[in-house]
Amino acid sequence: VQLQASGGGLVQPGGSLRLSCAASGFTFGSYAMGWFRQEPGKEREWLAVVRRPGNTAYSNSVKGRFTISRDNVKNTVSLQMNSLKPEDTAVYYCAAARMSTIMGRLWIPDGYEYWGQGTQVTVSS
Repeated sequence: VQLQASGGGLVQPGGSLRLSCAASGFTFGSYAMGWFRQEPGKEREWLAVVRRPGNTAYSNSVKGRFTISRDNVKNTVSLQMNSLKPEDTAVYYCAAARMSTIMGRLWIPDGYEYWGQGTQVTVSS
């Protein structure tokens, strides 16, 4: 199983980035896909999840700014991040959870079975 996240980098406040996560080694379409982030010394924070294409949920901290999407042909999940703020600076992780996982557990790291290695996003002028 492999989840390979990419697309992080340095961006100015107000800018945009698009993160991608390529999945392999499991039946992608049978898994809900989520994005988390983590700052040094803090707990991993849930950001967004997509079950079927178009069936999405977001944390209040990113709702209206971030958009999660999945491509079940390419086995990828993406996170489009707009209107970035300095407080969005963190390491971003993609993760996979069985589709049968109840929504309440999709908001916490323990609900996920597989994790990517993380990609650094820095928002700074």
